[in-house]
Amino acid sequence: MNKDSGNTTLVIGGCRSGKSRYALDAANRTAKDNKIYLATSVPTDPEMENRVARHQAERGPDWRTVEEPVLIHEAIRGVQDSASVVLVDCLTLWTSNLLFRGADEAGVMAAVDKLSAVLVQVPCPVYLVTNEVGYGIVPENSLARQFRDMAGLVNQRVAAVADRVILTVAGIDVQIKPNTLPDLPRGDL
Repeated sequence: MNKDSGNTTLVIGGCRSGKSRYALDAANRTAKDNKIYLATSVPTDPEMENRVARHQAERGPDWRTVEEPVLIHEAIRGVQDSASVVLVDCLTLWTSNLLFRGADEAGVMAAVDKLSAVLVQVPCPVYLVTNEVGYGIVPENSLARQFRDMAGLVNQRVAAVADRVILTVAGIDVQIKPNTLPDLPRGDL
């Protein structure tokens, strides 16, 4: 089944930028029932468990949670015919889950390709939340640099197949795809 045009939205921003709130509000406006929250988090400490509990309380009882830290393309495929909307939170944790399970760059990109293939065919709206990690300093250790680089590549690949990309900054959402401004010439300005 092919999707209707405009079903996939990537919501990107820094920590506490309002990206999860934006995605949840948009998804709630999109559908009243059959809402699926695809959680990629694997809580490993009390602080993360509290974070998960807060997110669950914010969503409310009309959301069904599917926990899948790695095979999110399969999880989306599994609910796409019954869901009115799917909210994936978040691709950044998904990327770290892939790396912690031993995926190298080729493995992460293969997982993104599988996700992308599902996103271009899923019939229901999908909102994907991710962190913009490239605005900070260059990390001091190899693993942190690898993670930052992989997160950036994942974001680029998913943004390329998304119908819309929303950047959140200080709780303000800015649509960056499709671009509403005229294209400017590239090169020396």
